[in-house]
Amino acid sequence: MTAADQPRRPIEPADPLMRTYTEPEVSYLLAELHERGREFGLLWPSATTDSVVDGRVLVRFGNAPASTVLNLLALLREHEQKAGTDSCDS
Repeated sequence: MTAADQPRRPIEPADPLMRTYTEPEVSYLLAELHERGREFGLLWPSATTDSVVDGRVLVRFGNAPASTVLNLLALLREHEQKAGTDSCDS
């Protein structure tokens, strides 16, 4: 089994990396999530950044941490890569 075949570990909300994301960056990631998720019926039309708590950006769909957005995007990207398509032009 190669490293590429190993499952990716989810990013935890308390991961220090999450403190490096700004609200504009998370907003961009939300836009990408909307675009990539549309094909699968993953729609969050009201999802937006909400606030910053303890240095981490929260996302307004149940006050989820931004790590949730990153993990969902990683799953969608992985699926597209395995399917050999890239439906996002970003």
